[in-house]
Amino acid sequence: MAKEQEKMSFHDWFYIFLISCVFGWLVEGIWTLLKKGVLINHTALVIGPFNIVYGIGGVVLSAVLGRIKDTKPIKIFAIAFIAGTVLEYILSYLMESAFGFVAWSYRSKPFNINGRVCLLYSILWGLLGLLWTKNFYPKMKEFIKKIKSQESHIFMKIMIVFLIFDAILTIGCIERGKKYEQNIPPQNKVEEVMDKYFGVEYLNNMFNNGWNRYRK
Repeated sequence: MAKEQEKMSFHDWFYIFLISCVFGWLVEGIWTLLKKGVLINHTALVIGPFNIVYGIGGVVLSAVLGRIKDTKPIKIFAIAFIAGTVLEYILSYLMESAFGFVAWSYRSKPFNINGRVCLLYSILWGLLGLLWTKNFYPKMKEFIKKIKSQESHIFMKIMIVFLIFDAILTIGCIERGKKYEQNIPPQNKVEEVMDKYFGVEYLNNMFNNGWNRYRK
């Protein structure tokens, strides 16, 4: 029987999000390096090791699976399979709708849906759900309990401001990147800095070499 989930504060959810962002960035970077021998900066923001997809995924898995962590493994797997697949499809669709490209494509994988999701990675979502509920989530909650303090709340507020700034800067860099590809020169110092430090080459590495493949 599923137990009632312990009440979570905004502080708790934020740190689950932040830790998941960094952990996902680290794992995917190592996986790509081992698999392809190439170091790809799998972030969603131009500054810092923050992969927002994994951050959102961590929050979704925690919210969806936290209440059923003591239920049968097959049920946890099935729910994580579905939740992860839906989340990945929605995020892919939103990214393409907003920016004209996606950072991943499963078009070459069997049993894919519009290249946004595929059976293999849906199964991995299910397995991740099992690991999450049995290992990662409980340990993460214990860690967050230990850091609950005035300092951690101050750090949280600083990080929220920084992530908002980072997101705005990232959107600006993406828009500038599109203009760069149209041979439009920078119009001011800010755009010059974007070209120098966060240009198309940087964005292409950030978005898994998908910058030019899927942009409309």
